[in-house]
Amino acid sequence: MNLMKNIINAKELRASLPEIVRKARQGAKFTVIYRSRPAFRIVPVEEAENLKLPLSSDGLYHAPAVGRSRDGVSAKDHDKVLYG
Repeated sequence: MNLMKNIINAKELRASLPEIVRKARQGAKFTVIYRSRPAFRIVPVEEAENLKLPLSSDGLYHAPAVGRSRDGVSAKDHDKVLYG
């Protein structure tokens, strides 16, 4: 699976962790966005050792934030509410 197709934010990860784990066990890979930027990847255990590209070298890591909050609050403010 292409990592670009499986981009989720931290809120989605928290809400659907069992489903994400199930999919990862079946081979799916995910890029997790935190504060509007890629933070880490979820990959099957078998593939984790084969990853050689550091996240900071990934073009997506340096991409600007996309979209806007519907309530006008910044991603940083949303993170404060979600994560304290």
